Amino acid sequence: MNNSDEKYFFARLSDMVSRCERNDICVFSDFLDERQSVQADEWCRRNAGGLSYKLWGGYDGAGRKMLAVYPDFYEDYIIEDFPFRCITFTYRKEDKLTHRDFLGTFMGMNFRRDIIGDIVVGEGMTQAFVMNFAGKLISATVSKIGKTGVKCSDGKPFEMEVRQEFRTVSGTVASLRIDSIVSLATGLSREKSAVMIRSERVEINHIITETVSAEVKTGDIISVRGHGKYILSEVGGNTRKNRIHIIIKKFV
Repeated sequence: MNNSDEKYFFARLSDMVSRCERNDICVFSDFLDERQSVQADEWCRRNAGGLSYKLWGGYDGAGRKMLAVYPDFYEDYIIEDFPFRCITFTYRKEDKLTHRDFLGTFMGMNFRRDIIGDIVVGEGMTQAFVMNFAGKLISATVSKIGKTGVKCSDGKPFEMEVRQEFRTVSGTVASLRIDSIVSLATGLSREKSAVMIRSERVEINHIITETVSAEVKTGDIISVRGHGKYILSEVGGNTRKNRIHIIIKKFV
């Protein structure tokens, strides 16, 4: 997000808090992407006051989440009130549908991206989280994804096994600075990695960094535009030349 987008985003969060305080009700956002979720969490910790808040996307580890801001008395049943539903699609296992196939169908129905949460694709079954009004329309009208026939229902709970595959990159770095980590992860030189960072093409934990000397720690997620997403998995000991052994995992 640029500065104008960020100001608008934070203004929306402020409006959510104001409406919650004024009307003593629970207020929900649309679906947020990973960066927006991080920013919303940080903003709410500082600005939600006596209100509670929760980010939820339908299952633990969801990438796209919805924010709820609410009075404390909603706490026990807030999960049930999130205004989205899980839609289940079944089809032949030999029909290899992709995330892009489903998203393309939904966007072709003129749904904005923030109406749609995670889409988890498996063999012969896909489950997608969408806002309630969109779920009703999808369930009533979608019988094909692309050219593939599907059966659609919205009565099943989420039951997909979410597995993330990685490719391992290991080596040594002079330090845990972001420019060193990006260089090893992508195979770019330190100089080209620094250019990527200064050009706002690198994120740490979904937040853009322009500082080539920013430190990365174990568990941090690094995104490099055009090269993929990585996690600093392990930091080991030092070599004789005082370089640091690390293991990076690339999301595939």
